[in-house]
Amino acid sequence: MALFWIPILTILGSLISSLTAKLSRNQAVALTLIAPVAALSLCFYHVPAVFNGETVYSHISWLDELNIHLSFRLDGLAFLFALLILGIGCLVIFYARYYLSEKDSLAKLYAYLMLFMTAMIGIVLSNNLIQLWFFWELTSISSFLLISYWSAKAEARKGALMALSVTGAGGLALLAGLMLLGNIVGSYQLDDVLAAGALIKQSQWYEVALVLILIGAFTKSAQFPFHFWLPHAMSAPTPVSAYLHSATMVKAGIFLLARFYPALAGTELWFILVSLTGLATLLLGAYVALFKHDLKGLLAYSTISHLGLITLLLGLDTELATVAAIFHIINHATFKASLFMATGIIDHETGTRDMRKLNGMWKFMPYTATLAMVAASAMAGVPLLNGFLSKEMFFAETLHSQLLGSMSWLIPVLATIAGALSVAYSARFIHDVFFNGEPVNLPKTPHEAPRYMRVPIEILVALCLLVGMFPNFIVDGLLQVASQAVLTNNTPVFEIAIWHGFNLPLLMSGVAVFGGLFIYTQRRFLFQFQASLPSLSAKLLFEQALYKLIKWSQARINQFENGSLQRYTILLIIVVLVCAGAPLFEMQQLVGQNEPHPIDMFNAVGTSLLIAGALATVIWHRQRMIALLMISVVGLMVSVAFTRFSAPDLALTQLSVEVVTIVLLMLALFFLPQRTPKESSSIRVLRDLFIASACGVVIASICYAIITRPLESISDFFIANAKTGGGGTNVVNVILVDFRGFDTLGEITVLGIAALGIYKLLVNLPLFMPATDHEGRKWAKEKYPLLLATISQTLLPLALLVSAFIFIRGHNMPGGGFIAGLVTATAFILQYIAHGSNWIAERLAINYRKIIAIGILIACICGFGSLFFGKPFLTSWFEYFDIPFVGKTELASAMIFDLGVYVTVVGATMMILASLGKLTTNDSAVVEPKQKGNS
Repeated sequence: MALFWIPILTILGSLISSLTAKLSRNQAVALTLIAPVAALSLCFYHVPAVFNGETVYSHISWLDELNIHLSFRLDGLAFLFALLILGIGCLVIFYARYYLSEKDSLAKLYAYLMLFMTAMIGIVLSNNLIQLWFFWELTSISSFLLISYWSAKAEARKGALMALSVTGAGGLALLAGLMLLGNIVGSYQLDDVLAAGALIKQSQWYEVALVLILIGAFTKSAQFPFHFWLPHAMSAPTPVSAYLHSATMVKAGIFLLARFYPALAGTELWFILVSLTGLATLLLGAYVALFKHDLKGLLAYSTISHLGLITLLLGLDTELATVAAIFHIINHATFKASLFMATGIIDHETGTRDMRKLNGMWKFMPYTATLAMVAASAMAGVPLLNGFLSKEMFFAETLHSQLLGSMSWLIPVLATIAGALSVAYSARFIHDVFFNGEPVNLPKTPHEAPRYMRVPIEILVALCLLVGMFPNFIVDGLLQVASQAVLTNNTPVFEIAIWHGFNLPLLMSGVAVFGGLFIYTQRRFLFQFQASLPSLSAKLLFEQALYKLIKWSQARINQFENGSLQRYTILLIIVVLVCAGAPLFEMQQLVGQNEPHPIDMFNAVGTSLLIAGALATVIWHRQRMIALLMISVVGLMVSVAFTRFSAPDLALTQLSVEVVTIVLLMLALFFLPQRTPKESSSIRVLRDLFIASACGVVIASICYAIITRPLESISDFFIANAKTGGGGTNVVNVILVDFRGFDTLGEITVLGIAALGIYKLLVNLPLFMPATDHEGRKWAKEKYPLLLATISQTLLPLALLVSAFIFIRGHNMPGGGFIAGLVTATAFILQYIAHGSNWIAERLAINYRKIIAIGILIACICGFGSLFFGKPFLTSWFEYFDIPFVGKTELASAMIFDLGVYVTVVGATMMILASLGKLTTNDSAVVEPKQKGNS
């Protein structure tokens, strides 16, 4: 269970940080840091086990039949990424406290950052494919919120939309690939998948699954040709860029490649796709980075290049290449996060990131300049820094590649060229910003940042130095266990050293360094060449493609959606007729071996009333008030039918829903014409009559075929286990709050969302309020009759007492939270009808939105409570107790869940009806049109 606390702590941190808006900045950062620090401590608690090569597990069974569980695992690779996510996350949180201005909401940024941290932790710790994908998509959503943090800026909104579109589409491809993997292996548990590498590669679906998973990884890690979204995500605040786009989010795709390496790697298709994609990304990112004038733009493309380098290493057919990839993941996270933070300081203190204006910053901020230069040198691969060690390992492994056959010599050559470009853009970062003359037209007078703003950069730069000079002491053990998790205990013997003697990789490093310096000194020729090339805007191309897609989709929608509800209904019924009616013609005999039930007088009368009510609704449908009364007869007879066939719970529910629905429709009819003209021609009436009759014939035939045949119903299971498994004799209620409690939780959540949506639609909605009825008669002057007001006040406490009685008895007798909620809502609705909105508001100030939130929260807390006892989510508990003056009484945790249902139903129902009812009053924000007559 210890691993479960890591994502729980981070999501709690998101909730806590969202409540810090009224606190001072120091208090906000202190409260926010508690959760990630505690989660990091839990990770370190498992260090002895992880460094011994063990894998730590936490598992809670959930959907056994679908093989889907809440499952977490912590091995060397997961520990490495958790360390980066939580460690750098803490530094970014601390850094953001000084970066954001006073007008920006620090609480909102912290809430989004912690939500993103939860998603990343969920990815690296997940031991279930579907669970991993859930957190994967959560990173896309949370990164969208972070990138669009400054939502007033158009570039922030567009950058966030682009990132969400690309990574979200990749997430859908990933889901398909993961489902194929689970189908091949017969399990969605990650352990089973990683152990079934041979089975997966022999499957006919291997190629499809591999391509789909690689699309998911490449889109998230900005690999060519999906790289274009990352530079436009730089519109986010710099702390976000330092966290998402250098250390964590873009590493999610890299993590996915490393995580599935034992299951998917080792084939020619893997090496070709991964290696060539990584090589193309490495070269393209390094080349474009050289020409960027925006500091964050340069770092964005350098990030793309380094991600390509790691991908290329994972695609090379050597075990040491995998070790080098993991090593560079560590190094890149440290020097690139520190560079982004240093860039943030430069932007914060000068007001610009334009390198054409930022000159000579060494004189104004020498301390920040020193830190940035060390980090940039690590990025360039200068000796005695961490980037040099992993880049030299990279050069060494490219020499052993046979990917291109006799042309494989191109790989080390292109790798050296990419290394030279890396040195060139790093030299440009150092020279053009901190030297190169005097600054030009800066918006602000530059100076050093606050002391503590530099602390996160100092820590990361110190790691660059320590790893670069003492790699075996600092990082060797971590690299060993992470590599062991990827290579499944086949970790090769390797030695990280600053000096391996004069060899070819050292020569390649030297060529890269001096070649990069030469490129930088002669950069004007490259700039002239680049300027002569056609200009391509990835953002413009993306927006054009998106516009064409939307236009094409709208055209397809318009073919079917013309605003006619009648047309939609007909299409739906025709589909039902085809799908349900076709098998009937293949049946030899409609009637089964069971004898039909005899028709008695009660059933005949009830059926006749039901049919009469339905026909009357159709006949008088243009007179809406009469049609409403007739359809209420149908609802009433359905309630009677439920009672007749021993379903009192359903009868009570139907009756309560019927009352609420009638009130809702009455409120809606106030704004609609009371009579409508005849619009359908005789041909259309005949067509509709034929389709409706055909549907009735098909459904009646299906029902008759079912009731005359033996039926094995799942209800037998619920009847047998309701008392022993759920502690209640009311089978319907036990099903709702226990056996299918998760469904009920989803339903009340949807109900709450629907109520909130209706509320937002009705707020300040201008509607015309007719002053008379359809015959011109004015409404009664007395809106709230005294008799109705007096009776309603008398009935309120009685109705609430009945509601409480129905709620309490619901676990063992007909009743429950849903019915009790509707009864309570009906009692309050009566008060609104009898007294009006203003009278209620003066005496009972209720925020129905909070009521809905409280109800869903109660239900969720009840569900999560079982997790603390090692039971699946929403597992019910019950026991019998002897209570003084009461006697032996059963207490069940399901009643708490039912309370959440009750509160949500009351809040949602009242929000809908009270909002709609308020539109009929003069005090609502309604603008009445000047023209006369009904709308």
